[in-house]
Amino acid sequence: MQPNTLLDAILDEAGISHAGLAAHVNQAGRGRGLALRYEHTAVARWLKGQRPRGQVPDLICEVLAARLQRPVTLDDIGLGLPGEPAAPHGTTLSGFVERATALWRSDEQQRPHILGAPAVTGTPAVMPVWEWENPPEDVDVSRGGRHRVSMADIDMLRAARAHYEQMYRKAGGVATRTRIVGFLNSETAPLLRGSYTDATGRQLHRATGGLVAVAGICAYDSDAHGLAQRYFHQALRLAKASGDRGLGAYVIALLVNQSLFMREYRQAVAFAEAALRAAGRQITPALASDLYAMQAKAYAHLGDGSSALSCIRSAEQAAERIRRGHEPDETGYVQPGLVNVQVAEALLSLGDLTAAREHAEAAVDNPAHDRGRVHRLGMLSQIELRQGNADKAAVTAVEMAERARGMESQRLRDRLRAVREHLVASGCAGTAEAAELIDGALRVPL
Repeated sequence: MQPNTLLDAILDEAGISHAGLAAHVNQAGRGRGLALRYEHTAVARWLKGQRPRGQVPDLICEVLAARLQRPVTLDDIGLGLPGEPAAPHGTTLSGFVERATALWRSDEQQRPHILGAPAVTGTPAVMPVWEWENPPEDVDVSRGGRHRVSMADIDMLRAARAHYEQMYRKAGGVATRTRIVGFLNSETAPLLRGSYTDATGRQLHRATGGLVAVAGICAYDSDAHGLAQRYFHQALRLAKASGDRGLGAYVIALLVNQSLFMREYRQAVAFAEAALRAAGRQITPALASDLYAMQAKAYAHLGDGSSALSCIRSAEQAAERIRRGHEPDETGYVQPGLVNVQVAEALLSLGDLTAAREHAEAAVDNPAHDRGRVHRLGMLSQIELRQGNADKAAVTAVEMAERARGMESQRLRDRLRAVREHLVASGCAGTAEAAELIDGALRVPL
C-alpha cells in the first residue's frame, strides 16, 4: 500500500485533525441514514493507503468541500478507483495544484516512497514535454480562494528563488533542499490555493515555476532523481500556465542535463530540440547556447562527431549574442566560460584533447561562482592527466578540492571522485598529495 499523500495534504489545508475528520464523516453519514463510528485510528489507516468502504469516500469529499468551499473529487483525495479514468477535474490546473502541493508536503515529511522513487523513462518521461509543447493552452488561470494574492506576494516568491539559487551555488543542493521545500509548503502552497485574476495568476505560476525548478535542481544534486524529475515536470506545467515559453525552455534544459547524467543521450537531444523549436523567439541567447552545448555532449557520447561539432558551432554563435541585463533571472547560470567547459567535455568524448584543453583553460580563466569553478577545474585536471601532465593536473586538483569545501553536493562529490581516480591511476608521485586532499574532503558525510 502506498501512503495517501493527497488526502494528507488536503486535510492539512482544511485544518482538520484525524479525530475531527472521523467525527465529521460520522455526522455526514447520519444524514444519509448510516450509523458510522469512525475514530482517529481509522483516518490514520486511510492515510497509510487503506481505502474506506461503501459511501465513506464520498462523505469525505462532502466534508472537505464544505470546509474548503470548493468542489472536492475522489481523485483530489487519492481515492479514485484504480483503472477508472480520472474525473475531468483531475486534469485541470486546479487538480494539478493539489497534486503538486501534496508532493511538496510528502517531501518535507521525508516520505521514503517519494525520496527513493527512481526517475521514469520512455513515454512517462516524454509526455510532460509533449504536453508543454502542444495545445491545449490554459485559457484562464484565475482562482477563487481565501487569500487574495498581491504583487507583493509574487515579488516575495521571486526574491526567494534568487535567495535559494545563491544558497545552492554556495552550499550545494543537499544543504539547500530542506530550506526550499519548507518554503514551498509554508509560503507558496497557500498562494497557489489563493484568490487571483488571470493576469496575476500568470505571474504567480511563473514565479512558482522558477522556484520549483530550483527545488528540482537541489533534489538532482542530492541524488533523488525521481523526485527531481517530478519537480521539473511540475515546473514545466507551471511554465505552461504562465504562458512564458522561455521559462519552459529553461526547465527543459534542466531535464536535458538530467538526461545526460542518466546516459539517456537520445532523449537529451530530443528534449533540447523541443525546447529550441517550441520556445522560438522567447528563447534567449544564453539558454540557446547551453542547449546546443548539451546537445553537443549528447552527440559526442553517441559517437556522432559531425552533429556534435555542428552543435558546438551553434553554441558558440549563440554565446556571442548574450547581452548581460537582457536575460531573465533563471539563465544567470550561463556565465562566461560555461559553454567552454561544456564544449571541452564534448571534445574530450570525441578524443580531441588539444581543443578540449583550450576550451577548459578558457573556462577556468573566466570568473565563475564557486560551484561552477569546481566543475571547470575538475574538467581541466582530467584533460591535463589525459595529456600526461600529471604535475599540472595535481595542482589544478588541489585548487578544485579547496574550492569545494563547505559545499554539500552529490554532483561535486562525483567530480571529486572521478578526478581522484584519474590521479591515482596515473601513478605519478606528485599526484598522491592531491588525492589525499580529496580523500579528506570525501570523508565528511553529507
